Amino acid sequence: MRASGITPSQLVLLRLLDEKGERSAGQIAQAMGITQATTTGLVHKLEARGLIERKRGETDKRQVWLSLTGAGHAALSQSPDGVHERFEQEFENLSDWEQSMLIASLERIAAMLDGGQEDVAPIFDAAELTPFSKSEF
Repeated sequence: MRASGITPSQLVLLRLLDEKGERSAGQIAQAMGITQATTTGLVHKLEARGLIERKRGETDKRQVWLSLTGAGHAALSQSPDGVHERFEQEFENLSDWEQSMLIASLERIAAMLDGGQEDVAPIFDAAELTPFSKSEF
């Protein structure tokens, strides 16, 4: 967001339009798993910045189609790839057993940390960690 001024949600919407082409707000909401109202808010902001444009449907004038503008394409080309997207691609390349093993490990860690007691974030502050010697194990 610092580099492009685009929020992660806005970036997802722009990438969706880039990959799938012209879409309606309803199609975008469904693809992103968000409400129509949230989509409308994102669309207003992106349109105000000149990154997307609206067009009325040719056969049904009630239908509104959204597409990227030249500025939208330029913004996408300058935005960094999301870490989550790279992870998703790499994760999909793993074999089924590797995926299952990672998921099981993460679920176990989440269960261990979900004691409902105190905030566990301070435990993971890198500045406070000290390396273990082999003799401590």
